[in-house]
Amino acid sequence: MKELRRKDRGIPESEARELLERGEYGVLSTISTDGAPYGVPLSYCVIGDAVCFHCAPGGHKLENIAADSRVSFCVVGRTEVLPEKFSTRYESVIVTGRVMEFSGDEKQRALEGLVEKYSPGFREGGARYIATDGPRTRVFGITIDAISGKARR
Repeated sequence: MKELRRKDRGIPESEARELLERGEYGVLSTISTDGAPYGVPLSYCVIGDAVCFHCAPGGHKLENIAADSRVSFCVVGRTEVLPEKFSTRYESVIVTGRVMEFSGDEKQRALEGLVEKYSPGFREGGARYIATDGPRTRVFGITIDAISGKARR
C-alpha cells in the first residue's frame, strides 16, 4: 500500500482496525478483465484477519474476483462537514488483500458473525435463516494484507 501523503492524518493500525470492525458498511473495489474498476457497497464483519461478506451465487463482482482476487475495501466512519473551513472531519480505513471463498466451518462462522454484527437481538432467528438460506449463499473473506487509516478530527 502506498504511503499516506498527509502523514499527519494517519492513525495507528490498532485504531484503523477498530474502525474497520465497527464500520456499518464498506465498499469493495475490484477490477474486471478489461481493466474497468468496479466498486460495490457491502455489509461485512471482521473475523480474525479476514473481512467477511456474503452474496448471491453470481454477479459482476464475482466475475471480477474470479479473474483477479486482489481487492481494496474501504470503510468511512464518522464524518462532519465543516462549511466554514471548506473541509470535513472524517475517519476512514482502507484494506488491501485477496478474496477467498469460505466453505464449511469458515462459512458458518462468517454467517454467524454477520448475524451478530447486524442483528444481535435475533440470534435464534438468524440461525434459522442461515440454516435455510445458507446453502445458496456464497461467503468470502478478504485477507488483510495491508491496512491504513486516516482521520481529521
